[in-house]
Amino acid sequence: QVQLVESGGGLVQPGGSLRLSCAASGSIFSIRAMGWYRQAPGKERELVAVITSGGNTNYIASVKGRFTISRDNAKNTVYLQMNILKPEDTAVYYCNARDAVFNDYWGKGTLVTVSS
Repeated sequence: QVQLVESGGGLVQPGGSLRLSCAASGSIFSIRAMGWYRQAPGKERELVAVITSGGNTNYIASVKGRFTISRDNAKNTVYLQMNILKPEDTAVYYCNARDAVFNDYWGKGTLVTVSS
């Protein structure tokens, strides 16, 4: 089992920045990839960014050049640096971990609101 705890959400003005953190605990040795998903009101959950155990990253087109996913292995933590935030980035952001047998683990989510 893997436990995930997100932090760092909040209210920010358009053009601003936030950094989300996701601390992992438990059977972290089994994790093969970690990612950030988001779900806006009335919309389906979507994958925003992913980082593999090998360090490869991938992003959805709408956040490329604005968001950066990274990890600190010593702290068992994954980050999502979000810059130049737009109102359409408003959503609940969820941390995800996938293990070697494709089990998915989820955090409880953190709300990001981009509004003036």
